Amino acid sequence: MGEKEKTIFYDGEDKVRIDTYLTKQKIFPSRSQVQDLITRKKIRVNDQAVKPGYRLKKRDKIDLLLPEPRELELKAEAIPLEIIYEDEDLIVVNKPAGMIVHPAGKICSGTLVNALLYHCRGSLSGIGGVIRPGIIHRLDKDTSGLLVAAKNDFAHLELSRQIKNRQITKKYIALVEGEVRDELGIIEAPIGRSLRDRKKMAVMGGEKSRSALTKFRVLKRFFHYTLLEVELYTGRTHQIRVHLSFIGYPVVGDKIYGRKKPELNIGRQALHSYILGFIHPSTQKYREFCAPLPEDLQELIDYLEKVKETG
Repeated sequence: MGEKEKTIFYDGEDKVRIDTYLTKQKIFPSRSQVQDLITRKKIRVNDQAVKPGYRLKKRDKIDLLLPEPRELELKAEAIPLEIIYEDEDLIVVNKPAGMIVHPAGKICSGTLVNALLYHCRGSLSGIGGVIRPGIIHRLDKDTSGLLVAAKNDFAHLELSRQIKNRQITKKYIALVEGEVRDELGIIEAPIGRSLRDRKKMAVMGGEKSRSALTKFRVLKRFFHYTLLEVELYTGRTHQIRVHLSFIGYPVVGDKIYGRKKPELNIGRQALHSYILGFIHPSTQKYREFCAPLPEDLQELIDYLEKVKETG
């Protein structure tokens, strides 16, 4: 694969990180790709190799050796989908735990997008780009539950507007470690990318964080565990997992924000998106959908119920 040269003369504020700046220029799809190119000395400042955390100064000369773009062809794959609702504008699916929503990095098959391309026969909005056709919002790989995808650009823009304006209802079921005392709770704490581990998010202040609001209510209490209904009012990466861990009640099975070796282990975090509601782009009527608990979570809750009864 060939490379092409590009030069940028920085004219912004001093002390902005080079990886942050270049990511915002939308030259690269992600900050991790920027950091990788800097590490491989494909991005230099004033003819010198720098680190991803280099702080830019006015009139810095940034030289980039960009890989020639290659055409990415996503394959439609006959992967079974649990379809909750579908019409000419959108499709609501119940995503299983373990399925990635869209291709990323070296993963280009087996995703929800591959399945949607097959099922919808190419009728997906193009606003999300080649890798994310139809995708408006995401669920983590190991979170199960409801997700809506758009079949045309009109639906995509309207649903995206509702997400931005916090008009979409998103409720989850979460089994957490510890016995939550309050019946109801609000967690309002900004979230940003962790300074210690770039693969994680964290509650933090400053310009690099974004406001985040989560509400919860207790559904059931068990010995050392609590079942919660959690409602999202913002859509930050890993928001529920980060917020619940922050207040001392990490999601069961979450090895990133909870215990590395949980006592209860179902092979993924015990988090399920069970209610999704929005105003339909065409009819302008509110629609709400519900997905029952998957078998693994239901079995875990049944087990805790028996322990509580015999305890």
